[in-house]
Amino acid sequence: MRHRARLIGTPSRLRPRDLGSETVAGLLQRPGRSALTLVGTILGIGAFVAIVGLSQTASGQIGKDFNVLDATQVTVTDHGAQTSPVPTLDFPANAGQRVDKIKGVIAAGVWYTVALPKSGVSTVPGPGTSGFPVIAATPSLLRASGAKVAAGVLFNQFHEQHAQNVAVLSETAARELGIASLVNQPAIFIDQKPFTVIGILGSDQRIPSLNFSVIIPESTALRLWGLPTSTNPATMLIHTRLGAGPVVARQVPVALSPSDPKLLKAAAPVNPAALQHTVTSSLNTVFLALAGIAVVVGAVGIANTTLVAVLERAGEIGLRRALGARPRHIAVQFLSESTALGLFGGLCGACIGVAATLTVSIDKHWTALMDPRVVVAAPVAGAIIGLLAGLYPSLRASAIEPADALRR
Repeated sequence: MRHRARLIGTPSRLRPRDLGSETVAGLLQRPGRSALTLVGTILGIGAFVAIVGLSQTASGQIGKDFNVLDATQVTVTDHGAQTSPVPTLDFPANAGQRVDKIKGVIAAGVWYTVALPKSGVSTVPGPGTSGFPVIAATPSLLRASGAKVAAGVLFNQFHEQHAQNVAVLSETAARELGIASLVNQPAIFIDQKPFTVIGILGSDQRIPSLNFSVIIPESTALRLWGLPTSTNPATMLIHTRLGAGPVVARQVPVALSPSDPKLLKAAAPVNPAALQHTVTSSLNTVFLALAGIAVVVGAVGIANTTLVAVLERAGEIGLRRALGARPRHIAVQFLSESTALGLFGGLCGACIGVAATLTVSIDKHWTALMDPRVVVAAPVAGAIIGLLAGLYPSLRASAIEPADALRR
């Protein structure tokens, strides 16, 4: 008799093992509804993981593609010539020598495309037939651009000072014009004016247009065809030491045009860290908003499903209360169900996000990058979402009185 009284008076308990089994049973009562409820959380968590992974992967790819050539190059454009109604050249005659004095500069030179008034380039007198552009350049430009010689020599300061009619052909232009050897000092005609070919350009690293052009001294172009036009203004290329680009870009306009630095506009190399930050921010701003919306939808779905379950299982709640379950036991049971929904949604979303990152990386031949902390945090975030979404339904379930529930 005492033993029976002690059993009856013993307070009810909800063991973790029993709570786990009841949670699984509650979710499996409506498997279709539970699966549909997970969709919102899966999409939100999956989008978040994929966004972070793709952002890190894209940023890493930018750092890989950003090479030393880009980081050691400054370009100065003749802004005054672009807006001038008449041909003009705002770079001084000794522009290269002035820029060479700036600390961090290795070499610098000026170039522009010559606007031929009559005809193009040919190997015989008369109208030219080839469409190769004619580029006027200072000798220092060929040093700054990293031009390599395939045959002969490049023109030098002597040719520039005397404005001689000499030309350097790209390999493409030489092949098109039928010039394979410089032994007999072949000549070409530019706008029906003879030029001696002294060299063939093998390749140029920094100015791709030189690889399919005819290059002549700047002084020769000025003597024969005058100043560059506003449609083809002069440009200066500056080869700098690594890290000196931004400083050189700030000093060049003043060094070349102290009376009016605004006539020249210098473009410093892009900072790879800033570029990575820009790409990451752009991706995050747009897609994280979408991921946030999906997470909210998922939370609302979990809350709605849990609330419907509370209403449908009112009789079960009343029976449990009548058998001794306390309000907190009922609340913990429904909270555990909503938390489990969020946890499973976070696990599935993390897997989908990682799979999406790997798929895009393989398709683009990138090296996939993913912070492990993001993958680990995704299920935890899903569980927290489910916990918060289940607060109101669980409180409502705990407030149901046994007598009212059993009368329904």
